[in-house]
Amino acid sequence: MHKGYLCLVLHGHLPYVRHPEHEDFLEEDWLYEAITETYIPLIWTLEALSNDNVDFRLTMSLSPTLISILTDGLLQDRYLRHINSLIELAHKEVERTRWQPEFQHLAIMYLNNFCKARDTFQRFNRNLITPFKNFQDAGKLEIITCAATHGFFPLMDICKESVRAQVKVAVSHYEAVFGRKPRGIWLPECGYHPGHDELLKEAGLRYFFTDAHGVLHGAPRPKYGVFAPVYCRGTGVAGFGRDLESSKQVWSSIDGYPGDYLYREFYRDIGFDLDYEYIKPYIHPDGVRINTGIKYFRITGSEKKEPYNSHWAREKASEQAGNFMFNREKQIDYLYDFMQKKPIVVSPYDAELFGHWWYEGPVWLEFLIRKIAFDQKTIRLITPSEYLLENPRNQVITPSLSSWGWKGYSEMWLQGPNDWIYRHLHTASGRMTELAKSFPHTDGVLRRALKQALRELLLAQSSDWAFIMGTGTHTSYATRRTKEHLLRFTRLYEDIKSNSIDENWLCDIEYKDNIFPDIDYRVHQ
Repeated sequence: MHKGYLCLVLHGHLPYVRHPEHEDFLEEDWLYEAITETYIPLIWTLEALSNDNVDFRLTMSLSPTLISILTDGLLQDRYLRHINSLIELAHKEVERTRWQPEFQHLAIMYLNNFCKARDTFQRFNRNLITPFKNFQDAGKLEIITCAATHGFFPLMDICKESVRAQVKVAVSHYEAVFGRKPRGIWLPECGYHPGHDELLKEAGLRYFFTDAHGVLHGAPRPKYGVFAPVYCRGTGVAGFGRDLESSKQVWSSIDGYPGDYLYREFYRDIGFDLDYEYIKPYIHPDGVRINTGIKYFRITGSEKKEPYNSHWAREKASEQAGNFMFNREKQIDYLYDFMQKKPIVVSPYDAELFGHWWYEGPVWLEFLIRKIAFDQKTIRLITPSEYLLENPRNQVITPSLSSWGWKGYSEMWLQGPNDWIYRHLHTASGRMTELAKSFPHTDGVLRRALKQALRELLLAQSSDWAFIMGTGTHTSYATRRTKEHLLRFTRLYEDIKSNSIDENWLCDIEYKDNIFPDIDYRVHQ
């Protein structure tokens, strides 16, 4: 008899980066890297478990922007070109390292992985949403939605119409893709603002996730801390709080598993290490060196890096999966005795931690799930929906404002480099509400312009741009994206108001920003 539950949650998200106006665009590599290093390896992990009849439960968010770029024909074609280029490079690496056995076996490993990734991509007709949908239909995976473009809700509260639109567009998009309504939502950046649960309930959502202090600082104080969900007062929408201990054990590159010296070093890539003329055909056409995904060194623990040994890393992943399971067993044993009920330990992570940042992450996840299935009797893997079905009685509180960002609130998205964006976003939100109310029924070019106006506003609201500005990486790109979408929205607003829509220009931005083709602009009111 198990004594408690473990809810593993992977948050899958990328911003909407699609530039058909350019043949090669540097930031589109974010998607290609994520496909090769995270989403396809996760598919392999889930397939291996299913093929061996291992019973498991996993929860995963797939943001609407991620789904949109994964299913975009242009980007699918470009990914195939990208993976073919990597396969060609890997072939050359096998030859180049023929007298370096400590590296050649790794070159062969990368060649095999790239070929297998291409085969997987083509096996699902280039649509990687299909296998995840299949796992959900089989009852093993619960896919939840996210905000339409990952807007950071606590800083959008001044214009609740925009929060409502982010939620409703996401729910509608999810239903079109998966053929069912989503049960839960990943609030972008785990950003909860009191009262937003009303908008979640309005959209038919039953639960969300928040950081630990979002529950612990709630009123009244939760009796069971984060080890049982809470119902929001007045709505009954459930909030699941993050367990800090299990999160840090995996997430932290300093104290957590990913920093182990036997694991692959992320920052040593042949795109930067090898001779420029040799690597030039496989980096950006402008000559900018980029990561190729071929990395030959392990973390080592010093500036002098040693060759990566995949066998050692795999053994370490197995050992640490056992350690994680042991710690959760002891944690749940203690909580069960203390609470006199079965606790739930909620462990959420960014999906790209698994495979992209932590190369061994998917292998670790597979080992963990297998060990939980066969090597213990204390823990049971569960999804939030299953938990609520089995445990319908939960405490009613009002969770507090919170996020899982730096310092736990909104500072990451509201500081010197990015605070200028909000007066423009709020003005645009107010104008979008005005448009939605002014034109409740319309068609033709005007309807297209109204739909595009909402697309541009949603894209401008993406929390990714403010986050990038705050971290100081790719700042010029994030700034440009914010300004471009706001300027496009403003021109659309003025053209609609003056009844002077330029259809040629509208066609151009519809082609560039083609997300949510069936969007209903009237949700923004």
